[in-house]
Amino acid sequence: TIWDDGSTDTSVAIAREYAQIDPRIKFIAAPHTGRGNALRAANSASSHRYLAWIDSDDVLAPEALAATIDILNSNPTVGMVYTDHWLIDERGRQLGLGARCQIPYSKERLLIDFMTHHFRLLRREIYDLCGGIDIDFPPAEDYDLCLKISELTTIYHHPQPLYYYRVHPQSLSRQQKSLQTERSATAVRNALMRRGLSDRYRLDVTEDDRFRIVANIPDPAKKIEN
Repeated sequence: TIWDDGSTDTSVAIAREYAQIDPRIKFIAAPHTGRGNALRAANSASSHRYLAWIDSDDVLAPEALAATIDILNSNPTVGMVYTDHWLIDERGRQLGLGARCQIPYSKERLLIDFMTHHFRLLRREIYDLCGGIDIDFPPAEDYDLCLKISELTTIYHHPQPLYYYRVHPQSLSRQQKSLQTERSATAVRNALMRRGLSDRYRLDVTEDDRFRIVANIPDPAKKIEN
């Protein structure tokens, strides 16, 4: 499914051309509603048992879908698979392997490091089970979704760079950095509550926007009264 969120360039004409050539492509031109709404609507409009998406300024390796679909087909207990990614500049030149994907994955580590950044393929049943994209979390809706998914299923890391993440000054992550940090922090705090950990642990955000999970230490001056 190609979902056009009110683009003003030649995207609609290009997408329609490909949809006419390939009957597997479903194209929908919609008014601009924002990334979260567009992702949720596009996922609802699709019919396949697996879901994935890429940002408009990034590039997906030709073998990415085949490689990740094979993993899900071969491992029924895995609900989501993600890959390594290359960083590229505005002209598409490689800048090196992304730092996030090199962080070892664990359900706990995901609370402070978003290593499941790109590329992700997930089962529709898992997506539906966790409630799908929450439109109240832009521009951190994908982090919120991955936290929820990690609580429901096994996540598999495929250590092959199959995604090209473009770095440039106009990217959404750079333009809305403070908001992204704020929404990401809220997503983590919600995850601590869902996991029954909010009484024992809290999230601290450092001045350089790094996340830390800190144990809540009871105040010895406070007495517990029966």
